[in-house]
Amino acid sequence: MSRTVFCRKYQQDLEGLDFPPMPGKKGEELFQNVSKKAWQEWQHQQTMLINEKHLNLMDPDTRKYLQAQMDHFFNNEPFDQAEGYVPPEQ
Repeated sequence: MSRTVFCRKYQQDLEGLDFPPMPGKKGEELFQNVSKKAWQEWQHQQTMLINEKHLNLMDPDTRKYLQAQMDHFFNNEPFDQAEGYVPPEQ
């Protein structure tokens, strides 16, 4: 049976993650307060940021930048978008 969490992005009870998405305190916070739906949407946004901005994940500053954007995303604050992204036609 899946667990539910009160998602801080959507402000409602939704299906929770199966396990913490990263180690440590931050991973546990996300596990307790972010829904599976919100996490999947963040992963999509993060991938676009990495690809469009040609980010190097080996760079500690890049990881800090992505962490800050993730916090903005989950708190419904403005966050960086991938410039020039055009969604595929349906």
